[in-house]
Amino acid sequence: MAKDKIVYREFSSPEADQSAGKEERESKSPAQQNLKIQLSRKGRNGKTVTIIMGLDLSPANLNDLLKQLKNQCGTGGSLKQEDDSTQLEIQGDHRPKILEILIKQGYKAKII
Repeated sequence: MAKDKIVYREFSSPEADQSAGKEERESKSPAQQNLKIQLSRKGRNGKTVTIIMGLDLSPANLNDLLKQLKNQCGTGGSLKQEDDSTQLEIQGDHRPKILEILIKQGYKAKII
């Protein structure tokens, strides 16, 4: 075994701390974002999910928005982050309600 191999480290290295700060990005204002709301059943065994696409928010703001939408719709949901896109998934068909909530907050949103 190599002697310089780190098996366990309780705290992150200084390099990791510096790179973590670079990943955080500024949130765009709601008026600058064009959101798309769609319904999907694909890959979910027939269960309906409302998907909100086009969000460009910081992780803290995404979690706050997700929590607010879940509370107002009275259902569960999750946050899906892929390469460069972020999607909020709310269980059930809540397209009109979510559209109304997002427009009140100043987002440009439409149902597709």
